[in-house]
Amino acid sequence: MPNSTRSSNDCAPCRLDWRPSRWLIVSLVVLGALGGCAALASEMPRIAAAPLALISVLQGAWLAWRESRQAVRQLVWPLEAAPQVDGVPVDGVLLHWRGPLAFLQWRDRDGGVRRMAWWGDTLPAHTRRQLKLAAASSAGALASMAP
Repeated sequence: MPNSTRSSNDCAPCRLDWRPSRWLIVSLVVLGALGGCAALASEMPRIAAAPLALISVLQGAWLAWRESRQAVRQLVWPLEAAPQVDGVPVDGVLLHWRGPLAFLQWRDRDGGVRRMAWWGDTLPAHTRRQLKLAAASSAGALASMAP
């Protein structure tokens, strides 16, 4: 076939951008409001329930604001190599899955533990599959079929 493209055994690395999840931001605001409603609906005296409700709403709003201000990070996970976060190679990488949610934990150069979580709105299905394949191939633990 003279017009066919040449194939290669090399695969491109998995490149993911982490950004704050809109679902998480909305959830934090809703949970703060529900906490305020719960304080007002309890049998607590109103003089104590009102400030507690206000604190709950403000805390939820502050957590949502803090989450929305986080910078976008880039994960590059080459096949058969150590992953990089924002261009820096990382050690001790652990990837956990909870349904469509992905949780990545690693150690930075100073030995501190860092984490990223991808929610369903920030990790589409095709990207989720790329991440699973990259993580499995670098661990050398590709799933095999039963004999």
